[in-house]
Amino acid sequence: MEPGSVENLSIVYQSRDFLVVNKHWDVRIDSKMWRETLTLQKQLRHRFPELADPDTYYGFRFCHQLDFSTSGALCVALNKAAAGSAYKCFKERRVTKAYLALVRGYIQESRMTISYAIGRNSTEGRAHTMCIEGTQGCENPKPSLTELVVLEHGLYAGDPVSKVLLQPLTGRTHQLRVHCSALSHPIVGDLTYGQASGREDQPFRMMLHALYLRIPTEAECVEACTPDPFVPTLDACWSPHTLVQPLDQLVQVLRTAHDPKPTEGGPGPCSPSMCLPGPGRPPPPSVSPTETEAQRASCLQWLSEWTLELDN
Repeated sequence: MEPGSVENLSIVYQSRDFLVVNKHWDVRIDSKMWRETLTLQKQLRHRFPELADPDTYYGFRFCHQLDFSTSGALCVALNKAAAGSAYKCFKERRVTKAYLALVRGYIQESRMTISYAIGRNSTEGRAHTMCIEGTQGCENPKPSLTELVVLEHGLYAGDPVSKVLLQPLTGRTHQLRVHCSALSHPIVGDLTYGQASGREDQPFRMMLHALYLRIPTEAECVEACTPDPFVPTLDACWSPHTLVQPLDQLVQVLRTAHDPKPTEGGPGPCSPSMCLPGPGRPPPPSVSPTETEAQRASCLQWLSEWTLELDN
């Protein structure tokens, strides 16, 4: 697959107020560093120079984040009012997101809820990484929930892997990567949380992709489903051999599910919304519905940081 470039920006949803792009892997959303030769912000300016907002630092208001190494659906608000309506959906826990991943080893359970609390890693040499509660150096762990459904088993470059659908029910930094690693099934190509086996030079990217996104604002329902990048026709190293759960069926469940009603005093962006179905599966542990001052401050900062303001 070709590397990212300024020209090859894929748009999967477009309206007067929003864009949803299919972000390339190994591309930053934005950067203040002059040496960053390629960012999503630069791709957007190249493709849509007329949509750039001169009142913002980067020209575009990104409604949420994706890691540098993660590809997939990312929503861009084209004006401040649209950004505010998206923020409201995150705050009220009404956003639905689902990711695809290839993880090391064969996961035996067909579906599970992962509930390890996640905190910052204060261990020397592990700055800017996260860890699960109980790990040495884990600071301020917070409740974290991820739904996992196994789609396929197969081989990647000869090694056993599972293809999974992940739905984050909370929004901790590196949550999906940390939770998969905590199961001893790290994401293929994850150099930060992967196992030190010497095999992570095999994949050309980290195998984590934001597949589906729905933000039901009052004016419109922003919904996008990106193409599955983890198929043999796009990556000959991936060879599936056992189908566990058809992806199309799960995507249809996501598309037809009713949007959650607004929850007053919700805990903020990326909080529980809609869970993937699972007959006989117990409900996930509850998360406190009370929004803390820190969470509210984080939300307000997220909304305001895209507007240029004079230094005090």
